[in-house]
Amino acid sequence: MNFNAIPIIEQLEVHQNVIPGLLNNLDDKAVLWKPEKDKWCLLEVALHMVYEEKTDFRARVEYALSAMKTEIPSIDPEGYIEKMDLSGIQMKDVSAEFERERKKSIAYLKTLENPNWENNLIHPQFGEMPARLFLTNWLAHDYLHIRQMTGLRYQYLARTTREDMRYAGDW
Repeated sequence: MNFNAIPIIEQLEVHQNVIPGLLNNLDDKAVLWKPEKDKWCLLEVALHMVYEEKTDFRARVEYALSAMKTEIPSIDPEGYIEKMDLSGIQMKDVSAEFERERKKSIAYLKTLENPNWENNLIHPQFGEMPARLFLTNWLAHDYLHIRQMTGLRYQYLARTTREDMRYAGDW
């Protein structure tokens, strides 16, 4: 298989601006608003994105490409968010941290010369996983949370304005 990582890396680079764009210029109510009690607010999504950038995708791609065949260190993305005290955390700071971390990720990815994307690492739940899978899922993860953030912004607009949104089109 001839895996081409360049389009994926380019899209990850585009998202270093897209994701902060969905998170910035919001008031505190919008940042902390939840559609349901057990759902995440925008601030929690943003904190999750930073956590994943640092401890999951970049780290695991790097780990897989190093060709170490040991089990990967465990992470707890949901538990990390559940334990967070959101008081005093500013969205602008989290958004800026995401942007910094994504720039580090892109810089790392651009330094790779002929990486073996078929290098596997061992995931405790899924078994052997190649580096290309982590890179591809990194982009998929972005798409999932871009959809989530857009949905939260849409729902918040509908809830706070109480306007009929049918003219905009079907959600």
